[in-house]
Order: sequence, then structure tokens, then C-alpha cells
Amino acid sequence: MSSTTLNKVPMTKKIAFGFGMLANQMFPAIISIFIVVLVQSLGFPGWMWGVVSLVPRLFDAITDPIMGFISDNTKSRWGRRRKYVMLGAIIMGVSFIVMWQLFKDNSLDYNFYYFLFTSLVFYLGLTIFSVPYVAMGYEMSDDFHERTNIMAIAQFIGQWAWVIAPWFWVLMDDKDWFSSSEVAVRELAVWVAIICMLFAMIPAIFIKGKSTINEDYESITFSSILKKLRTIFVVNFGEAFKLKSFRKLCIATFLVFNAFQTVAAFTYFIIVYYLFDGVTGPDGAWWWPTLFGSVGALVTSFIVIPLVAKMSKILGKKKAFMVSQSVSIFGYILLWFLFIPGKPYMFLFALPFFSFGIGGLFTLMMSMTADVIDLDELQTGKRREGVFGAIYWWMVKFGFGIAGGLSGVIFSIIGFESGALTQTEEAITGLRLFFSGLPIFGTLIALYVMYDYDIDEKRANEIREQLNERKNSLTAIK
Repeated sequence: MSSTTLNKVPMTKKIAFGFGMLANQMFPAIISIFIVVLVQSLGFPGWMWGVVSLVPRLFDAITDPIMGFISDNTKSRWGRRRKYVMLGAIIMGVSFIVMWQLFKDNSLDYNFYYFLFTSLVFYLGLTIFSVPYVAMGYEMSDDFHERTNIMAIAQFIGQWAWVIAPWFWVLMDDKDWFSSSEVAVRELAVWVAIICMLFAMIPAIFIKGKSTINEDYESITFSSILKKLRTIFVVNFGEAFKLKSFRKLCIATFLVFNAFQTVAAFTYFIIVYYLFDGVTGPDGAWWWPTLFGSVGALVTSFIVIPLVAKMSKILGKKKAFMVSQSVSIFGYILLWFLFIPGKPYMFLFALPFFSFGIGGLFTLMMSMTADVIDLDELQTGKRREGVFGAIYWWMVKFGFGIAGGLSGVIFSIIGFESGALTQTEEAITGLRLFFSGLPIFGTLIALYVMYDYDIDEKRANEIREQLNERKNSLTAIK
């Protein structure tokens, strides 16, 4: 047998989990589109862009581990995760609407502080939803390959967020629909929030968890959590990062994702200012930023994710990671040469290679994290999907925050002028250099980090066999 346990998950449950991933990715995808309005329409300078990007993610860095502890130790007839997924979905939906009610007539300072505060509420909801949601996925199967299948289907469904989101650029620039992008964001946020909130609720409704009422868990009262802060932020992090394999997953993810996110917003500005000399709308860059994101996501969904899942079964998860990230480096190199003024269609030829970066990253890393959680259980006797999921996604979100801050710094360094009709040649060249160079640099370091990652299928099955033997022994004693 290729794995120790035959644990096939029904397709309906995989799809239900995938709808949660669609919400989990749609909100950030839309934010990455809407946030351009802060610079172009509301006049946020680079440092404000950096602050509103960084501070909420730093807030996440505090709330995620706490939520992981709460989720892992929840006693409920509904299981440890479902009620938090439902509650988080509601908070995300309501706060997302409120967050984007920004008006140009208000002062710059007012809009800055309003957006910063409401985004903190939104990211609190995201934490309450995403940490238990991700832990749900880790719990769905203990089969080495089935874990990859679950995450591949979830990522396939989730990638549609990145297919759909770029089309909001078209809507926002269409004067027949909205008088300005500022108005567009206020109105579109309502529809996005309601639809994504419903998607986020689906895992809570259809993925049942076993009752934990009689489990011997830690207390999760407010006072007990305060007393456990050292355990949450020092002991749990320390134990997690003592695992060499988990440490490698976190560092590699941080490097690849952080570099990608730092330059992701540059795509719009490169297309608008380099390919179309600042002209937007039907006579300029109107469709092209949308096509970059949408075509890239379609390639990821229908080509990259199935190929990566297949490579994982043939080569193993680590080698599949090494191959997919190497292909993405080639894609970034191609984009340097295929962003050609007058021939915008040329960059489309780079997208199949470029898309292997993020498309392969989370399909494999989430599956490998589930394998590491088994190793942790073998060593500690504790089953801590919430804690490990929170710490892993803490690295992702922290990278997201650092990326936002770095984006603002890069804008300032290269001399990019917010709201200007055109940009200097130096600013555009700087954008292009960072767009290709930073992800290549981060990915190369990530490949070095993962070179000696050591949990392959054989080792994962050995761990699972030992866990099953321990469980059977305890059952016999009882």
C-alpha cells in the first residue's frame, strides 16, 4: 500500500472545504484590487499604504496563535472548529462592507484612520474564520496522498478568486457603471462581502466534527487564556520550530509568498504606466491588468494545480516543490522580457511558467504541514492542528504584512508619485526590476532551505503506523 490508512474523503466534503478556500482567498484578492483606490483616488502616500498593509497583519500575528489555542481546546458537541468558522464568516462579511465606505470628501487623515481601524476588525474576523478552517483541512484525512488531493481541490476552487477578482478593475474603470473608482469600491464591497460570507459558511454547515465535550482539554476562559499567553507564544512556537521539517516549511513559504506579495500590486502599475503610458479605460490599459490576473489564475487552476498534484504522487512532495518553484523563476525572467510596450499580449506567454510559484506553493505546503502535525503528535502526544495551522499561517500573514510595508518602501525609493498621470522612466524601471528580481531572489533561497526536507512518503507512513499502534495500545488498556 502507498499509505498506512485508506481514508478517502467524499468529494462533497472536499468541495465544501474548497468553498471555504474560495472565501479565504477572495477577500484578500479583492483587497489587492480595491487597495489601489487608496493611492489613486484617495491620495494615500506610500507610507500610509505601508501602514494600512502592515499593521493589520501584525495584529494577525497576535490573534492567530491565540485562536489556534482556543480552537484546539474547544469542548463542543459540534467539534472544535465549526462554530468559529461560522462566527468568523459573519464578522468578515459585515466588517468588509464597513471597511470600504470611504469618501473623497473626507480628510486624508480621517480616511486613513477609518480604514486602519475597520480593517483591524475585518482581520480579527478573518482570524476567527481561517485558523479553525485550515485546521479542518488538516483533520480530514491521515492518508499521505489524500491530503494532497484535498488541498489540490481546495486550491483549485480557491483560485477562482484570482480569476474573478481582476475583472473588478474593468468594473471600477467603467464610467457607465460607476462615476469613479471610489464609488465603485463602496458599492462592490457590499456584493463581495455577502457572497463571500455565504461561501465561508459552507464548511461549517457541511463538514461535521466529532463531539469533544468529554475531551481532556485546556481551559479556554478569558482568564485562563491570559495565563496561557506564555504557552501560546513561547512554548508552542518553541516546540513547533524545534521540528526542523516544520521550520523549513514556514521559512520557505515566507520567502516565496512574501516576495510575490511585495511586488503583486506592481503588475497594475507596470501595465498602466509602462505598457500604456498612464492611459486607462477602453483606449488604454483597461483589459490588460484583468487579463494578467485572470489568465494567470485560470492557468493555475487547470494546469498548475493538477500537474503539481500529479508530480507530488510521482516525485514526492519535496521534489514537486523544487520543480514547481524552479519553473516559476523562469516565468519571472520571461516577464522581464515580455512586458513590451505596444505588444501587451506578449506577457501572456509567460503566465503558464509564472503561475507555478504560488499555484504549487500552498497545494504542497498545506499537505506537508499535515504530515508534520503527525510527527508532532508522535513526539508530544498532542494533536494540535489549530496551533500548527495558526503558526504556519502566522508566517504567511506576517509575510503579507511585511510585503505591504515593503511595497510602500519600494514606491518611495523608486520615486513613484501617487495619482500622477505618468511616471518617470526611473520609477518604471525600478518597478520592473523589483517585480522580477525580488521573487527570483526569495525563491532561490526557499529552494536552498527545502533542499534537505526529510518527510517523504515512507517516513510519513512510518509515523502514521506508530501513531496507530499507540492508539490501539491505549484502547486495549481502557
